[in-house]
Amino acid sequence: MYFLSDKLVFPAVEEASPEGILAVGGDLSPERLILAYKSGIFPWFDDDRQILWWSPDPRMVLYPNNVRISKSMCKVLKSNQFRLTKNTCFDVVIDNCAKIKREFQNGTWITSNMKNAYTKLHEIGIAKSYEVWENDVLVGGLYGIDLGHVFCGESMFSTVSNASKFAFIHLAQELALKNYTLIDCQVYTEHLESLGAVEISRDKFIKTLQGKD
Repeated sequence: MYFLSDKLVFPAVEEASPEGILAVGGDLSPERLILAYKSGIFPWFDDDRQILWWSPDPRMVLYPNNVRISKSMCKVLKSNQFRLTKNTCFDVVIDNCAKIKREFQNGTWITSNMKNAYTKLHEIGIAKSYEVWENDVLVGGLYGIDLGHVFCGESMFSTVSNASKFAFIHLAQELALKNYTLIDCQVYTEHLESLGAVEISRDKFIKTLQGKD
């Protein structure tokens, strides 16, 4: 296990454990987080543990043009049920995401320190949020890290059916128009697979981050 110091450096992702854990410790400064995401690494840990840095293999991703839209979601998208905004209430979105249990994760992973860290990234234009409204009530959304050619999705939430899907589909469609290479979904879930996400090798993912694939 690699223990991080104050130096802004990560070990090679190939040194990650079979589960995907690469390193422990360090901090959540904007500089370290940006370096992590650009290197194919992300923080993910329980509230009562040290910071764990992950780079799983395989990696779950969505190629924006391949987003899967069911017939029922087509009807939702064409209706006036939801309204989408971007970056209007990042702090509220991340607060709501913190209340949602994430598959494969025990306890709370979006801690107060995590919220503060990503809010700082939002203030400098790196972290972004998509918000879904129904009758002027926030009912869903997502947030993630925008690297300019890859969007690293962090978390979604929904308080009514289809709200988070609405945000995710709009994100994918927008990124497709902007020629983004992919959306990083991190790890496999059936929900992500149903939206068109697939697993690729970590090596292929890193090459994409570096603009080599």
